[in-house]
Amino acid sequence: MCYHSGFPGGILSPILVRPVREQLEHDRIIRLLQAKLKRKHDVAINAGDEQTAGIRIGAGQMFPDLVLTSPDKGRRLEGIIEVETGESVNHLEAMAQWAHFGRVRAPFHLYVPAAAVDIARRLCTDNQVGVSEIWSYHSIGDQTRFMLVQRLNHQPPRAAAPAKPDRPAKKPAAKAKARPKAATSAKKKPKRK
Repeated sequence: MCYHSGFPGGILSPILVRPVREQLEHDRIIRLLQAKLKRKHDVAINAGDEQTAGIRIGAGQMFPDLVLTSPDKGRRLEGIIEVETGESVNHLEAMAQWAHFGRVRAPFHLYVPAAAVDIARRLCTDNQVGVSEIWSYHSIGDQTRFMLVQRLNHQPPRAAAPAKPDRPAKKPAAKAKARPKAATSAKKKPKRK
């Protein structure tokens, strides 16, 4: 049994390494996305056994398939992408990687084969993965097509902010009966002196 590294804290997660054919497809998809996204971002990849672009998650470091940063000097993290194949859309992968990537303060995009979209959605829901977008991909000959299948309004968690004190709940205003103003003022009696 082979193990996949990249779990926080340097621990190896019990995820089987993909079969050779799927690994080649996986790395090809990563390189296609790199070429597609490099117009807007600096794109670093971790294809195959490469671990060149890591991100800090808690006390550990993980290596998503693509790391998108801003092209300016600040090199702000703008997104992370994980590409899966048929073998790697599973519960262990969702717990060991997706759940951690979903807590990063940048959008997390998940790319899965078209046949695995429903499984990926269910795994994200079951494991409370904060995925921003789920994309499907499929190949026809030497062409690969990507399709956005789900966009969530996921807001990544912010850095710990000082807690705000609880405020007492406002009491709802009593509903006044709607009366025309003319009728209300006509019923008022003048004050006696």
